[in-house]
Amino acid sequence: MTVAQPQRSWSGRLIHNVFLRPDVLVAAILWILANVAVLLLANGRLPFDRPALVGMSFAQQVALPSLGLVEVSVLMAVVYALTSQRVIPDIAARAPERSQAARETAALLGYAGLGEVGGWLLGPALGYRSFSFHVAGTLVGCSTPPSIGEVWTWAIYNFVVFAVAPYLWFRRSYSATQLNLRSTDRRNDLLVIVVVGVIEVVVEVITFPGIFKMRGRTFLVAAPLTLGVFTIGTVLPTMVLIYAILVPRYLKLTGSFVTTVLLGGLTYAAMHFVEGWSVFTTSRNVALSLLFVVLGYLGPGMIKTFLTLRTGNAWVHAIGYHAIAPHMMVDAPLMAKVFGLR
Repeated sequence: MTVAQPQRSWSGRLIHNVFLRPDVLVAAILWILANVAVLLLANGRLPFDRPALVGMSFAQQVALPSLGLVEVSVLMAVVYALTSQRVIPDIAARAPERSQAARETAALLGYAGLGEVGGWLLGPALGYRSFSFHVAGTLVGCSTPPSIGEVWTWAIYNFVVFAVAPYLWFRRSYSATQLNLRSTDRRNDLLVIVVVGVIEVVVEVITFPGIFKMRGRTFLVAAPLTLGVFTIGTVLPTMVLIYAILVPRYLKLTGSFVTTVLLGGLTYAAMHFVEGWSVFTTSRNVALSLLFVVLGYLGPGMIKTFLTLRTGNAWVHAIGYHAIAPHMMVDAPLMAKVFGLR
């Protein structure tokens, strides 16, 4: 006689299928250990050049990434609800068979690593700071803003190396749909973009209220300039490299939505290893810089991956959770300063 198994509630299935997964538990443990390491290494003080955060206490700065992860979790729930009635695209089917996907993933990650090293070397060779996926001063400000030449060189380098070259290479063999660059449900995609965008704009301007110190006329000039610079320099490189190409292959190789979200977050963090605020003068400062890169960018990378997996459209995250918020809304004061806008 077979005994019927009790049906799990919705919350029970969520806990079992997400929070009790080995990869999620390992990630949670590593997150806790990373925060403990920060507390032990920092000794109550962070060495970073981040003027936008000088008003925050040490405890607040340490807690900020974890609070960001909470917000990302809320956004995931919102996006899940917004997309619950649509047909979720089979992203894994857009990648080639597993062996080919593995070769392409390894080759692209190797290429991205070389591209990063190239940016680290090119910037100082031209008299600038090392290039990353963000120009110096992005989001958190810096004591010495970048020059106009530094901004444009950074943007063009990233655009060519991380967006144009990978796109042209993969577009030879894959369609726009296979690269997550074509919508399969424009109405729902637009809904997700608007809702996520509004939420993120509110969160960003509360956290980084610099635009409220700008004159309205200055903002009207700086906003589209900022949008253009950061779209070229980080939004399109991020979208093409990670969310158009790597994410479908991660899902094909792992067969797991959750693992793919984690890998997308880690890849996004890895592309920011050398930030404008990073300090590499001592082993302690190196460790703190790398820890804060992972803590700061894992969550944003995860929600970008989640948005792409739920919609099958990499443009959704690029517009709803990158170009406008945070960059246009947070970085307009930086660009106004760089370009001498009054």
